[in-house]
Amino acid sequence: MKEFANLKLMFLLAFVLCAGTIYGQDNVIDEVVWVVGDDAILKSDVEEYRLNAQYSGRRFQGDPYCIIPEELAVQKLYLHQAKLDSIDVSESEVIQRVEYQMNMYIEDVGSREKLEEYFNKTSTQIREAMRENVRDGLTVQKMQQKLIGEVKVTPSEVRRYFKDLPEDSIPFVPTQVEVQIITQQPKIPIEEIDDVKRRLREYTDRVNSGDIEFATLARLYSEDKGSALNGGETPFWGRGNMVPEYAAVAFNLQDPNKVSKIVETEYGFHIIQLIEKRGDRIKTRHILLKPKVSDTELTAATSRLDSIANDIRSEKFTFDQAASALSHDKDTRNNNGLLPNPYNNTSRFEMQQLPQEIAKVVENMKIGEISDAFTMVNQKDGKEVCAVVKLKARINGHKATIAEDYQRLKEIVIESKQEKMLEKWIVDKLRNTYVRINDDWKGCEFKYTGWIKD
Repeated sequence: MKEFANLKLMFLLAFVLCAGTIYGQDNVIDEVVWVVGDDAILKSDVEEYRLNAQYSGRRFQGDPYCIIPEELAVQKLYLHQAKLDSIDVSESEVIQRVEYQMNMYIEDVGSREKLEEYFNKTSTQIREAMRENVRDGLTVQKMQQKLIGEVKVTPSEVRRYFKDLPEDSIPFVPTQVEVQIITQQPKIPIEEIDDVKRRLREYTDRVNSGDIEFATLARLYSEDKGSALNGGETPFWGRGNMVPEYAAVAFNLQDPNKVSKIVETEYGFHIIQLIEKRGDRIKTRHILLKPKVSDTELTAATSRLDSIANDIRSEKFTFDQAASALSHDKDTRNNNGLLPNPYNNTSRFEMQQLPQEIAKVVENMKIGEISDAFTMVNQKDGKEVCAVVKLKARINGHKATIAEDYQRLKEIVIESKQEKMLEKWIVDKLRNTYVRINDDWKGCEFKYTGWIKD
């Protein structure tokens, strides 16, 4: 749905929509170009949006000085309705989104230091500049979701939609693959685990003695990249947002000046410090250390998997049986090792949707072929694992058909219905909303009717 696609862009552009808080636009002579209800859209707002779109590589299908103010005006319509409907975005949602974006920007430029240098701001200042725009984006998203509700379509609607599509409008489906996987987690020497625990005990002693702040140690040493940049702080979370082992210890903390015992989770080993409790939610900071896998153990795990792959090729057992019995990947072993695609809730992946290491191996494989063992980083917990994969199926790129691509066509029909519902709401909303557009900005071809009152 285009509105939701625009939201994604809006999130990517969030912190440079702050009317010059990051990009200085002192050379822009400001003026009010649109008024929507009680809210003004300034020329500087439009220019900030345009600059950020340019930075992100967005291409406008038309005049950006017509498209941008209309998009900003539509956002104001949603925000106004959200106030009337008491749509609320929690602080934890804002923090999580800000951290997600910060990590994305840092990954894009290479390091936190480079990001700070690029914008001539500290990380804290950049985060603060992002907050309100992130809050607005999340509010708009929630408002849209409330307006469309749960849209359902029937198979006959999908067939009718597809039947009525002109030949040149039938969507092209890129090549897709189905992949099965078996993973083995290399053994970690007890000496490595002992060393990690020793370091965490040293950190605890330094904090308890007043030698150094917990947050400083987290910035220096924590291997949870998302929270380390913020001194190890997590958002306000309920138990359901945490792994059970972490939650059990965190919710038992009472003294913000104390450090927890060492906690082992699937991500590694943590020490935790309480920041604040609010009812059934808690804010903590933590330091995560991950035991390192030695080259010796990686080689051993790779050899084990190569042996398993050879046994499958020799038909001693099937890939399905090996995945169910031997794979360490709990998310796939109960489904015969079949990888689920989180982007579309099916087992079919476009090549760019696969983890990079798997895509590289699968690209030139034949259907039914089993790979040699290779190493990869588990996207869920960041740990290095060894894997073998089997190419279960390859569906070459083609124009969509009901038989092969029903789910994709169903999603297109749902998005079309959602977009029409939101378009109707916008047009109806405009009938009762005061709008004034500067004369110099009235000559645009707008997406929605009703901006210019008769």
